[in-house]
Amino acid sequence: MLNLPHKHLFVMFFVMLYIPAGTGPVFAACDDVPAPGVNWVDCDLTAKDFSDIDLSGAIMTNAVLDDVNFSGARLNRVEFNFASLKNARFDGARMSDARLLAVKAENASFKKAVMENARFSRSDLRKADFSEARADKANFYDAKLASANFTGARLNGANFEQAGLNRAVFDRAALQQTVFRDAKLEQAGFVKADLNKSIFDGASCRDANFTEADLTRASFREAEIEEADFTGAILKDTIWSNYKRCRSSSIGVCE
Repeated sequence: MLNLPHKHLFVMFFVMLYIPAGTGPVFAACDDVPAPGVNWVDCDLTAKDFSDIDLSGAIMTNAVLDDVNFSGARLNRVEFNFASLKNARFDGARMSDARLLAVKAENASFKKAVMENARFSRSDLRKADFSEARADKANFYDAKLASANFTGARLNGANFEQAGLNRAVFDRAALQQTVFRDAKLEQAGFVKADLNKSIFDGASCRDANFTEADLTRASFREAEIEEADFTGAILKDTIWSNYKRCRSSSIGVCE
């Protein structure tokens, strides 16, 4: 019978022998060549340039990736959980189904990134730039997004429940059926945004700007909307903060 150390060596050999071809390595090696499935757990890759590289399925949990350039990279299904991504650039990256749970990504840039079904729950994304990103059904639950820029982004079906979005900008964004329940949206901007069937129940929307936004069948049940600007906003069948349903002809004022 093998002694304990030999058993360990045998198990390691057996596991490595039966790893399917094309998958990433079992153990993290921070000097591994960038490739799909690479394992960079806990690695410090500050200021590296991974632009236009295919890193699909990579694991970068708890890595330090500050100032890294991922512009144009393929990052589908990548695990960034708990990583530091301050000032990182993801402009034009393809990152559908990526996981960025509890990351620190202040001032990161995601301009024109494709990130459907990406997960950003409980992440620090203050002042991040998501302008013109495609992020349908992305999850930003309880994320810090103060002063973030979502101008022109597509976020249909996204979840911002309990997120901190004070002074965030969603001008001209597509936000159909997007959830802002219990979010902090003071001084946020939604000018000309498409908010059809969006949910703002319980949200703090003081001083928010909904000028010319489409709020058809949106819901503001128990939301704080004092001093919010609804000039020219379409309020067709919108549910107001007092549960009143606005008339289908309502523009700017819930009638």
